[in-house]
Amino acid sequence: MKRVFELEFEGKKFVVEAGEIAKQADGAVLVRLNETVVLSTACCSDEPKEGDFFPLTVGYEEKQYAVGKIPGSFLRREGRAGEHATLTARLIDRPIRPMFSEGFRNEVQIVNTVMSVDQDCTPEMTAMLGSSLALGISDIPFDGPIAGVQVGRVDGKFIINPTVEEKEKSDLNLSVAGTKDAINMVEAGADQLSEEEMLDALMFGHEAIKKLCAWQEEIIKEIGKPKREIELYKCDPEVEKDVTERANERLKKAISIFDKLERQDAIDAIEDEILDDYDTRSYPDEKTHQKVMHMVNETLELLVANEVRRLITEEKIRPDGRKVDEIRPLDAQVDLLPRVHGSAMFTRGQTQVISITTLGAKSDEQIIDNLTPEETKHWMHHYNFPPYSVGEVGRMGSPGRREIGHGALGERALSYVIPSEEEFPYTIRTVAEVCESNGSSSQASICASCMSLMAAGVPIKAMVSGIAMGLITSGPLDGKHPYTILTDIQGLEDHFGDMDFKVAGTEKGITALQMDIKIKGVTRDVLKEALAQANDARAKIRAVMAKAISEPRPDVGKYAPKMDTFMIDVDKIREVIGTGGKVINDIIAKCDNVKIDIEDNGQVTIYHMDRETINKAKQMIQDIVREAKVGEDFEGEVTRVEEYGAFVKLFGNVEGLCHVSRLGWGFINRASDVVKVGDILKVRVIEIDEKGKVKVSHKEFEPKPENYEERPARTEHLSRPDNSHKGPRKFKK
Repeated sequence: MKRVFELEFEGKKFVVEAGEIAKQADGAVLVRLNETVVLSTACCSDEPKEGDFFPLTVGYEEKQYAVGKIPGSFLRREGRAGEHATLTARLIDRPIRPMFSEGFRNEVQIVNTVMSVDQDCTPEMTAMLGSSLALGISDIPFDGPIAGVQVGRVDGKFIINPTVEEKEKSDLNLSVAGTKDAINMVEAGADQLSEEEMLDALMFGHEAIKKLCAWQEEIIKEIGKPKREIELYKCDPEVEKDVTERANERLKKAISIFDKLERQDAIDAIEDEILDDYDTRSYPDEKTHQKVMHMVNETLELLVANEVRRLITEEKIRPDGRKVDEIRPLDAQVDLLPRVHGSAMFTRGQTQVISITTLGAKSDEQIIDNLTPEETKHWMHHYNFPPYSVGEVGRMGSPGRREIGHGALGERALSYVIPSEEEFPYTIRTVAEVCESNGSSSQASICASCMSLMAAGVPIKAMVSGIAMGLITSGPLDGKHPYTILTDIQGLEDHFGDMDFKVAGTEKGITALQMDIKIKGVTRDVLKEALAQANDARAKIRAVMAKAISEPRPDVGKYAPKMDTFMIDVDKIREVIGTGGKVINDIIAKCDNVKIDIEDNGQVTIYHMDRETINKAKQMIQDIVREAKVGEDFEGEVTRVEEYGAFVKLFGNVEGLCHVSRLGWGFINRASDVVKVGDILKVRVIEIDEKGKVKVSHKEFEPKPENYEERPARTEHLSRPDNSHKGPRKFKK
C-alpha cells in the first residue's frame, strides 16, 4: 500500500512516497524536494562475502531526461558515471558506511536514480536522504538514520540548501552530513573563511540535519520492516589467541621503526612467517582453509592497529616518533621541468608530489555534461596515484573514485584564489603526479599545485597550503574518554585511525575541508581543536613554500602561449569572422596559426607564443572593426587614381576619397597630375556620409600660399564615381 509523508523544510517541501514503486527491493522510496525527484533503493545479499571489508556500493545515476536533455554521446544514452555523479556517490557513501556494525560482510547496494531536477532543490542531498530512508524502512540492519544538507552564506547569513542564485553570491559551499547526535561527514569549499566561521556553519547545518533525522525516525516507526538477523564476522578464539601469542611482541618492535618501507618489511616478515605456517596445515576443504587464512590475516592486522592506537593514546608516541602536532620534514622546489608552462615539487616526509600547470586558450576549456547548471570549466585540477608511489605493482589506466575525489578536493581548495576568466582568460589545467606516498598525498598535491600555478605566471590571489589531521579515540566522545588529535597523519595513522580531516586554506582563512570518519560522529570540541591545530600547521607549510616561490611570476613562462584581450563592437563580430569563417581563417593563416577566441559579448582573446604575432593579429582585427572619425589624420597608400580624385587606404579595407580640389591649395586639373598609385599621402577625415563613405583632405598638410583666396568649390558631380550627374564633364583650361 502506498504511503505518503510530507515535511516543510527551510522553505521547500519534502514528500516521501513508499510502497508503490520498486516493491521487490529490500527498501525503496521516491523522494521529492519541490520538483526534484529521486528514486532510492537498497538491497542486501543473503550471504556474507569473503574479505576483510564491508562491501557497500552506492550509486548515483544521473539521467539526462531529468533536465530535459538528450545525451550527447554517439549512442545517445547515458554511459559510465561522470565526475559529478562519482563525487556525489562518494558523498553519500561516507556518512552511511560507519552506521553498519563491525563485522558486517553482507553486500549492500544502494542505487539513487535522479529522475527530475529542479536546480534550486539539491538532488544530491535528496538522494542522501533517500538512501538513508531506503535502508531505514528495509530489513537491513542499519544504525541510522543519517541526513545531509548544503550550507551557503550570503551577506554573512547562513542558508540551508541554497538556490542557484544564492550559490552564486555565497562565499561558502558546504555539504555536511550526520546523525541526530553528531556530524560524520564534511565536504566544503570556502572563500577564506575563519575557523570560527566554519565551525558555526557546521553547527548550523547540524541543527537542520537533526530535523531531517527526526522526520525519518517517524517514517521508519510507521512503515519500517523488522530487521533481519545477520551473522557478523568474528574470528575463531583459538586462532586469535595463537596468533596473538606468537606475533604481538614482535610486531610492537617492528612498528617502532621510523622508515615506512623498513617498518613495512619488518611487519610483513612476521606476518608472512605466521601465514605460511597456517597455509601449510591440512584442512578438511578449501573453504575452511581460506576462512582460517582470512582469520589469521585479520588478527595480525588488528594487532598492528591496536598497538598503533595504544602508543598514540597512552604514550603519545607516533609510529615515526613525532610529537602529535609535529609535521614531517618539508621540502619545496619549482621549475623542475624546463619545457612545461609551470612545475613544482612538494615533499612532506615520504609523501611527494610533482605538479604541472598548462595554460591553454578559451576553446580548451572542459565541456560539462551532467545535471548541474555548469556547462564549461576553465580551471581543472587532476590527481594521479600510480602504484609505484607506494612500492607496489597495480592497475594503470583511467582514474578511479579515489583519484577523482582527491583531484576535485584540490580543485576546490585552489578555485577560490584562481583569477576570473576576465582577469586571466586562459584555460588552466594542473596535474598532480604522486611520486611517493605515505599518507596525505591529496594535501601535498594542493601545495605542489599552488606553487606550480605561481611558477606558470597565474596571478592567484593568495598562497594555499593543506594538511591532513587525524583522530585516535579510546572510547566514545563523551568527555570521559581521552582522544588525541594528530597533525599530518601518515599511512598507518590514516589506516588505523578514526578520522581523516583534510584542511586547506590561505593565511586569511579556509578554502576547503573534507572529513571522513570511521566512528559514528564527532563533536564541536573535536572539530575546533583539529581546525586550530591545522591552522598552525598550514602556516609552517606556507613558510617553506614561500622560500621556493613567494608570489606569482609577473608573466607566463617562456613556452606558455602569450595572450592579449580586447573588446570589439558586438555588431562587428560578423565582419571579423566573415562568410564561412573566411576572414578570421585568413588572419590565422597570415599570423602563424594564432589562436583567436571571440565571445558573444565582443571580447576577443588572442593566443600565441610570440608577442609580435599577437600584435599583428590584433591590428588586423582592429582594422576590420575600426571606424574613421572626422578630424582623424592618417598616412595611407594611394590605391587608385581617377580624374576627380585619389583613393587613399586608411586602415584595413577602409579607403577615403581625396577630391582633386583637396589635393592642394592651388588649382589642380587632374588628380594624376600630383599623385600616383603607391604614393604615401597624409590625409585628414573631413566627412563621412550617410552610407559610411569617407572623404579626406590632403591640402591641410601642404604650405598655404600667401594671399590665398578660397576659390569656389568645383561642381559636386566631380566627386561622384557612379557618373550619376547629368550632362558632360567640364574642366577649366
